[in-house]
Amino acid sequence: MTTRIVIADDQEDVRNGFRLILDSQPDMTVVGEAADGAAAVELARALRPDVVLCDIRMPHLDGLEVTRLPAGPTAEHPVRVIVVTTFDLGDYVHTALRNGACGFRLKRSGPILLIEGVRAAMAGDTLISPQLTVRLLRGLSAPQPHLQPVPDPQTAAEDPLTAREREIALLVARGLTNAEVGAELFISPDTAKTHVANIQAKLAVRNRVGIAAWAWETGLASGISGTVPTRTPGT
Repeated sequence: MTTRIVIADDQEDVRNGFRLILDSQPDMTVVGEAADGAAAVELARALRPDVVLCDIRMPHLDGLEVTRLPAGPTAEHPVRVIVVTTFDLGDYVHTALRNGACGFRLKRSGPILLIEGVRAAMAGDTLISPQLTVRLLRGLSAPQPHLQPVPDPQTAAEDPLTAREREIALLVARGLTNAEVGAELFISPDTAKTHVANIQAKLAVRNRVGIAAWAWETGLASGISGTVPTRTPGT
């Protein structure tokens, strides 16, 4: 199957470069381009692409709002959104992930990571540029005024996740795939996938990045150090 992609960026040369890279892949085609955020939302609604590549800073609507509208919890027909930006500020990462983004890529990361990011999104996984270290995700553990207080993890009746699901959420926050989670916990990849789907439903998040964000916000992942691993197609 061919992955249909919309590119949203206010710089024409960037859109042209991304189109050349993506159209060169036998399983990808760019079906639309938008030079501002409002046009990007309209294209996403009209064309219902598989993936939207979205810049952060654009006229009319910024990329964070563009992400929320087609990919957030209120979207009627959710679209996978990968945020592509020059800026690696922690606030951008946090807001993009909270708004439903399934990947966050820096423009300087190169064409291979762009292609891998699209394929990861289509596989239901996520990819974050390796330049974005856990230092950025660690900011998610800071208290957020819009979040309700996190229940005591020891109070099973109040905790949204079971002990096993908390284990898996922590591994997801470390960047492990379903296969790696299965190997770590001695369960099959399909069982790991089922657990991840159940966790997403309980936390009301759309993807694995949402699980990772929850793990950081609650302090579950506060002891993780190192960098976010890069995923390759099929992993």
